[in-house]
Amino acid sequence: MDSTDVIYKGIKDAGIDFIVSVPCANLKKLLNLVNDDKEIKHVPVTREEEGFGICAGAYMGGMKPAILMQNSGLGNSVNVLASLVKLYNFPILMIISHRGTFGEGVYGQIPMSKATTKVLDSLDINYYKVDDPNESREIVKKAWDLSYISEEPIALLFDINYWSRSVSNEKI
Repeated sequence: MDSTDVIYKGIKDAGIDFIVSVPCANLKKLLNLVNDDKEIKHVPVTREEEGFGICAGAYMGGMKPAILMQNSGLGNSVNVLASLVKLYNFPILMIISHRGTFGEGVYGQIPMSKATTKVLDSLDINYYKVDDPNESREIVKKAWDLSYISEEPIALLFDINYWSRSVSNEKI
């Protein structure tokens, strides 16, 4: 089991049954796990703001939605987050591959990395930087629970190094 498997287990523990995704190299394995899970409706989209609208509709239809995305798409989503998701109190778990952090190999990821937490702060969206894969399963479940009871989106940020960290089998 690796750091991605732990996130997937957290999604299952939370009962999340609807996931929208935008491709990201770091999320590739998680996207495959979600896509192969018959209990999760998976909707791949081309843009994040489209995904948030679909998640809002899924929630109104009785589902528990999450979005898997890269932080570069956060900038594309400011309007839909402010004028739909936050305004109408939609709980959505945002599982974000936080590109551009220490160890990133693609220079173009760095500017949005610097802006990510500032954008979340400006939208008054709670977020948590997940560093330890041994805690991720519980964090994903707790983040969904908080999103649901607060009726707000919650973002989990997984930096570039998260995906290569090891997992202690006794924690899983």
